Amino acid sequence: MTRRPPGKRLLLTLALLAPVMASADYSGNPRAAELKRILADDYAFSGADLAAVDQALVKAERVPRLIEKEQTAKEKTLTWTGYRPIHVNDANVRRGVAFMNEYESWLERAHREYGVAPAVIAAILGVETKFGGYTGPHRVLDALTTQGFEHPTRSDFFFSELVAFFVLCHEQQRQPEDMLGSYAGAMGAAQFMPSNYRRLAVDFDGDGDTDLWSLPDAIGSIANYLIKYRPQVAWQRDQPLIAPLRPTTGFRAPADAVNTKLPSETLGQLRESGAHIDADLDDATAAGILELKLDSGQHEYWAGLNNFYAVMSYNPRVYYAMSVTQLAEALSQARSEQAAR
Repeated sequence: MTRRPPGKRLLLTLALLAPVMASADYSGNPRAAELKRILADDYAFSGADLAAVDQALVKAERVPRLIEKEQTAKEKTLTWTGYRPIHVNDANVRRGVAFMNEYESWLERAHREYGVAPAVIAAILGVETKFGGYTGPHRVLDALTTQGFEHPTRSDFFFSELVAFFVLCHEQQRQPEDMLGSYAGAMGAAQFMPSNYRRLAVDFDGDGDTDLWSLPDAIGSIANYLIKYRPQVAWQRDQPLIAPLRPTTGFRAPADAVNTKLPSETLGQLRESGAHIDADLDDATAAGILELKLDSGQHEYWAGLNNFYAVMSYNPRVYYAMSVTQLAEALSQARSEQAAR
């Protein structure tokens, strides 16, 4: 591909970014030696391989604003009133229906092989990357070195992902400086972190390359993820994600059952606590209470079921999983209406 020289707009952008991007030469960071030791001891990196890692660390850019973006992500800071329209909107539904029509055979195959509903796979792609249209502008090398070496509270997590990133690049014969992704280092249409890319991504189209920028591979990989990432809440075929929950007089929600990462109650226990749950589901069904804060100061309540928590394993934020759930419902309804017409 022929590279064009940067135009005036790009040069201006680079100038504006200069104060928040700086060459770091992370090869001299105290944890760089630990990184290389792990790569040598656990992944059999040769001397030449480690020299290439050093070269990549020299080229890495320090981008503190990526740490700020991670700490102030919208699903952490907005109310449900503010967060929902970002993802559950008419434009996303239109794009999603078009995407599902185009990739129907791949989505149906994923449903057959993994049991995951096509609309849920599509909704995850819609929330993550606008159905593959926006996979992130940041160099993954910069994101993971900055976060892994400098994040004030989650550096260990990002450091482990930096290790996985170098292993992934080595396995796939990719240059670390060439990989682009999110501010957190997630990659491809499915936005997998490097460790999940290595463990859960699949070559769904059978072309010999496990490529999460390929939408068929992303579709299969999301289905595989929901089945295997967290066995306690592995996706259950043809089961719902949520059920309406209406608190009645005297309802007292157990504090440790609200917005948890795993279901901590049963529907029977919630009903005994004074919740009316409008669903024909057995009392033994595992569930949790979802509490969504509205701008009015009030709250909206739902019962989260196993498949909701499977989606939460993708991103452990209730607003994220509820956006996926409601976008999936909207996509299913829109496609049904389209078929009826």
